[in-house]
Amino acid sequence: MIAIPRLTAPRFGAIRPGALIAGRHVALVGSALLFVAALAGVAALLPSPKGAYVKMPLSAVFRRAPPGWRESLIAASGPLSVTEDVVRLSERPFGPLAGVTWRAAVGARPGSGPLPPAPIAGLYAPGPGGPLPIIAPDGRTPFDGYRRPFAAHGRPKIAIVIGGLGLNARATRQAIETLPPEVTLSFAPYAEGLQGWIDMARAAGHEVLLETPMEPVDYPDNDPGPYTLMTDASPPEMVKKLEWVLSRATGYFGLSNYLGSKFLNNDAAYASFASAAASRGLGFIDDGAAALKTYGGLPRASAERVVDDTLNQTAIDQQLLALEAGAMQRGQALGAGFAYPITLEKVARWASGLNDRGFQLAPASALATRR
Repeated sequence: MIAIPRLTAPRFGAIRPGALIAGRHVALVGSALLFVAALAGVAALLPSPKGAYVKMPLSAVFRRAPPGWRESLIAASGPLSVTEDVVRLSERPFGPLAGVTWRAAVGARPGSGPLPPAPIAGLYAPGPGGPLPIIAPDGRTPFDGYRRPFAAHGRPKIAIVIGGLGLNARATRQAIETLPPEVTLSFAPYAEGLQGWIDMARAAGHEVLLETPMEPVDYPDNDPGPYTLMTDASPPEMVKKLEWVLSRATGYFGLSNYLGSKFLNNDAAYASFASAAASRGLGFIDDGAAALKTYGGLPRASAERVVDDTLNQTAIDQQLLALEAGAMQRGQALGAGFAYPITLEKVARWASGLNDRGFQLAPASALATRR
């Protein structure tokens, strides 16, 4: 199992030099300090008695994971043990961010500052489980209010969405802090501390999508969770589940799909979802599963390739180069990836040289069209 410790750690006050008395007391003080340090080390390895971890069965997810995912984790994190039944996740990735000023990552470019804090007045209303996105009386939409501003420079545009964020604290922080702000980040609705993660991403300049669990063809063997949108659900039942997802946080400009190979291929189910999303002024960016779907008034874009379907460096490099080739041919290209450590590292390195190669990195919203 992967054990992700809580981010809170013991704090130790500074030791003043005058406190260490010369002579025979030095050995005594030194021994005491070593004992305290040893206790702190042991405590850091133990879970909190108040329930520092939650357990989530992910065997179905592991069956869909691309080849090489274990090796990727081991390479990034050192030796670890992974079972196919349970991954232990930090209960709360970090505390509330109230009063905390986000400091941009080192090397951030001028003009890549934070996006406006969410929620934005007029773009939300109270719902049964939390705030829900709405279209403002003056016609402003959450899609327009929460997207990242973008000005095209005439070069071929490439956008990429990194998904699966919010469940792994280390990977989520790596994505927020090391990827260029033009990279769109997509968060899982089941993540603890979801609003805090979204606030952090927007403070670093990233626009945000919220993932919507949708029924796959191999359900229930592959189960996206209790709020999965089901193909055979009535429209009111589907809307009720969707509103739970939407009420988990605010600040996202649109939705993305989590699985959904069966749901997105059902015209009636997709129409109900698209109608509900459009009525709330949201966009929909999918991983390619809904590439042929249209819905009037709903800002849409589909990824033409998933860059880490095969999880090794050479394969990811080839997929990123294929995105460049697609952008050269059509003027723009959209890719998708998951928050694997190797994916984050490769995308960050690749994106840093895009401008020199004659491309413009764009947020995914810039590639969306109403269709």
